[in-house]
Amino acid sequence: MIDRLIQIFDAGGIVMYPLLLLSIVALGAVIERVFYWSRHSGSRELHTLDRYAQLLGSGQRDAAAQLARKDRSPLGRLVTWAAESGSPNEESVLVAIEALRPSMERFSTLLAATIASAPLLGILGTVVGIIESFDLLGEASSVSDPSVVAGGIAEALYTTAAGLTIALVALYPASWFRARSSSSLSRLESLGALIASSAKS
Repeated sequence: MIDRLIQIFDAGGIVMYPLLLLSIVALGAVIERVFYWSRHSGSRELHTLDRYAQLLGSGQRDAAAQLARKDRSPLGRLVTWAAESGSPNEESVLVAIEALRPSMERFSTLLAATIASAPLLGILGTVVGIIESFDLLGEASSVSDPSVVAGGIAEALYTTAAGLTIALVALYPASWFRARSSSSLSRLESLGALIASSAKS
């Protein structure tokens, strides 16, 4: 199996090297995001939001702040910030939420670039391989067996297959990360509204 993969990699040509680098970087980003969102699962986040809503709704801001000190999630960080800010208004709460956005959307641009560029790199490798094959075909005196050219074109297609595979593998985790980030931001906005309203009372 490994020997076959090495053979395919060698057959793909020089474009396989940036594809390999791209796949390693994307895999690292996916692993990091999986660990991040596994620490902040959706069910745990909902339970935490409900707990903060109960405390803030009943005017127990100090109890909410004490709970937030043990909570490293974005919700806990927002409540901690609110406790340190005193009586934040709606504008400052929105600014604080935006400050938390990068930690939830980390590597989203990288994964989007991977999904877009991997197939293009694959096609580039295939085009380069086909050009080389036709150059070889043009030198009729050096080609005694046309199957050599056909084999070269087939091998050139390996880069397209590799690029599409990388893009597809990155697509599904990236979509899930984007959905989780969107839901977390919505919950932060709900909590932020509670914080702002409790600060007025």
